[in-house]
Amino acid sequence: MLRCYLLFALKFKNMDLITVLILVFIGLVLLLVELIFLPGITLIGILGFLVLAVGVWLGYDKMGMANGHIILSIALVLSIAIVFFSFKADVWSKFALKDVNHSRVNDNVKPQLQEGDTGKALSALRPSGTAMFHDQPYEVHTNGEFLDPDTTIIITRINHYKVIVKPVS
Repeated sequence: MLRCYLLFALKFKNMDLITVLILVFIGLVLLLVELIFLPGITLIGILGFLVLAVGVWLGYDKMGMANGHIILSIALVLSIAIVFFSFKADVWSKFALKDVNHSRVNDNVKPQLQEGDTGKALSALRPSGTAMFHDQPYEVHTNGEFLDPDTTIIITRINHYKVIVKPVS
């Protein structure tokens, strides 16, 4: 009978250790997922931190102060290592925008369009939209008027690649 009690006590103590280790491991995995796959402060990162904190708290509560310090130290070292290696491994570079867009709207306006050219509105101009001049579409703006599609328009002003139009009277 005493032997069964001792085996049960050893199993129960190991269950505390296994529970604490599983919670710490799950918390660290969730933090790793947060840092590598889901960057930003999201529910996964907060959940990982909470599970890790519960694992450390259970370590102090069920296994004593000395073992709690060891579990806390291991959790801190592993957490810092995860953060360090996620930045060191250049994981963030796959989330960064590396291409530069040098193009502008209506880049070819100056050489081809002149004040006084007539064209046709392709879309509704409310007060901006698309119009066709010389068989090419351009982004155009009115002076606040709303114009329907297929309205014949005339260029009144070109100001820094911004084409200002009005309806032909």
